[in-house]
Amino acid sequence: MYILLKPLFSRHKGIGVQFTDEPTGNLDSKTSADVMGLIKRTSYEFHQTVVMITHNNEIARLADRIVRIEDGKIVS
Repeated sequence: MYILLKPLFSRHKGIGVQFTDEPTGNLDSKTSADVMGLIKRTSYEFHQTVVMITHNNEIARLADRIVRIEDGKIVS
């Protein structure tokens, strides 16, 4: 499969993707809430998709779509 990267990561016209890997992994609960609010607000403001890796089920429940991976395979 071929994916054009320039349009995927472009900041023009609000097109783009935010990639986050455990954005709240080492944070206290208040700071975690602040970070998640910032991610949500900026994704809405700039019309971006967020791809987030997390082990935190509470944070995962904030997503519109959840993809679960076990042993390297998509399970749901």
